[in-house]
Amino acid sequence: MAKNLQKPPKDDLAWALEDYLDFAAVERGFSNNTLVSYRFDLTDFLSCCRSWGAKKPSDITAEMVLDFLQLQLNKGKAEASRNRYFAAISSFFKFLLTEEYIAADPTQNLSRPKRACKLPQVMLPEQVEQLLSLPDLATPLGLRDKAMLELLYASGLRVSELLNLKISDINHELKFIRCFGKGGKERIVPFGKTALAALKAYEQEGRGKLLKAQKTPELFLNFHGKALTRQGFWQIIKAYGKTLKYDITPHTLRHSVATHLLENGADLRVVQEFLGHADISTTQLYTHITNSHLRSVYNSAHPRAKLRQNPPKED
Repeated sequence: MAKNLQKPPKDDLAWALEDYLDFAAVERGFSNNTLVSYRFDLTDFLSCCRSWGAKKPSDITAEMVLDFLQLQLNKGKAEASRNRYFAAISSFFKFLLTEEYIAADPTQNLSRPKRACKLPQVMLPEQVEQLLSLPDLATPLGLRDKAMLELLYASGLRVSELLNLKISDINHELKFIRCFGKGGKERIVPFGKTALAALKAYEQEGRGKLLKAQKTPELFLNFHGKALTRQGFWQIIKAYGKTLKYDITPHTLRHSVATHLLENGADLRVVQEFLGHADISTTQLYTHITNSHLRSVYNSAHPRAKLRQNPPKED
């Protein structure tokens, strides 16, 4: 016969957890695996809250929830694991609010943990120069590749924008491109003399040989005289990356030109318009890269920074 155990006080964290798990099993019908996961996650969470001074559910604050989630991120927990923690905590507090353990839900105005921001791959200027020197200018395909790479680095176009270019979209005299970005939004993008020279060489000496008496308005063609596809471009860029022993993606040059512009003092709003970003927060991602570069240069160049990295040895 089971003992008739007296329930702990209602403000006790352990009892609140058991009460919630009973509710989740009986009324919500959670599976056994989910209950086991939620028990583990919430026990971990409440243990941290106790160490931060919480003795009852109403002591737990939104800051504690955020600190706990940040702790999981610092431990290297995957996004899925952090989202599971958040789901368990949020469900727990909704129950506590309904059962009047608490007067307010600390998770009410919180959102799910955001995915860790992965900085885009960026090439150094000297690596870009090496890449741009690879195409064989004695062949039509080499002239095409040279023109594409120079234009990408000069204009920061998306690969889809580059491959959709028509001959009529290029203004040689003013050195401007008319392109259509996401959502069909039109923008005018400038490019420089080096890209113009590569374009002219391709148009005059390479494109006609690829065209093979066919007619198509697209600027960049494959060996069969048809518009180059994204898959075709991917194969081209990967082959050049293999030569350089450097993993290049179709967007690498776009990321690189954005970073190089900001490193050299370009205004963030100008770069946003240049790249065709609808939201400036997308452009701001590149400031993290330039800040990282600045810190790296500082640590390697500033006497005090070098002193901290290599403290003098004691005799």
